[in-house]
Amino acid sequence: MNLNEVKATRQSYGEKLAELGKENENIVVLDADLSGATKTSIFAKKFPDRFFDMGISEQDMMSTAAGLATFGKIPYVSSFAMFACGRAYDQIRNSIVYPRLNVKICASHAGVTVGEDGATHQMIEDFNLMRGIPHMKVMCTSDDAETKWAVEEISKFEGPVYLRLCRFATPIIYDENQKFEFGKGVQIGEGTDATVFATGVTVSEAIKAKEELENEGINIRVIDIHTIKPIDEDLIIKCAKETKKLISVEDHSIIGGLRKCNFRSINRKIPNKTCKDGSKR
Repeated sequence: MNLNEVKATRQSYGEKLAELGKENENIVVLDADLSGATKTSIFAKKFPDRFFDMGISEQDMMSTAAGLATFGKIPYVSSFAMFACGRAYDQIRNSIVYPRLNVKICASHAGVTVGEDGATHQMIEDFNLMRGIPHMKVMCTSDDAETKWAVEEISKFEGPVYLRLCRFATPIIYDENQKFEFGKGVQIGEGTDATVFATGVTVSEAIKAKEELENEGINIRVIDIHTIKPIDEDLIIKCAKETKKLISVEDHSIIGGLRKCNFRSINRKIPNKTCKDGSKR
């Protein structure tokens, strides 16, 4: 772990996509006039015949990706999260997910952390929109290694996936030997005072908080939830039994985000427990 070294997950996405292009000729990439920002330009330079710049036409881009998938191609579709999820929601729902087509929607510039891009670009509803569609898988990665794993992992199974990426550079958390598993969170630390569930850009912030709290005698564990749907219910229940408090941190609205929808569905499986201070959980 090297929190002083940083790299944007959108950059990791572009690099890994170009690597996959060498290995699998069925991979095609579509972008909506933002390839420089989403980093699909890296793929475009190496495989111009398999890259399609659809212009500022996100709805058409999603429909085109659906068509390509019916011919055995594996489309990776990129734009800013606001445009990918918001402007093209109808096409994602009805043209891609309803027929369960093998399209990978990889959206960057999500959350309030896009900063100076402004409120119109600060997409804080994308988890809510995407995870609410039946059969859609939803992921959000925290660093370089995890992003490269996810980009390759989603190419291995059939069906639609939404992968959320960030705009700015985030700290390197994992080394290249780290093992990840789809649908399984990553536990960092063994603290029992609290569990902090985080996803994407907030994972490194949670780790920084963990280190600061240790100086105050407070020991917490951090759980990196890279797969939002399906969520790791077993790990959440385990942490609920082993720690005093559960906290979620995310760059998303509390409505339909990591905490409100996912955790509530698991509450009934977590037994009430008397903590050391006598309070009930």
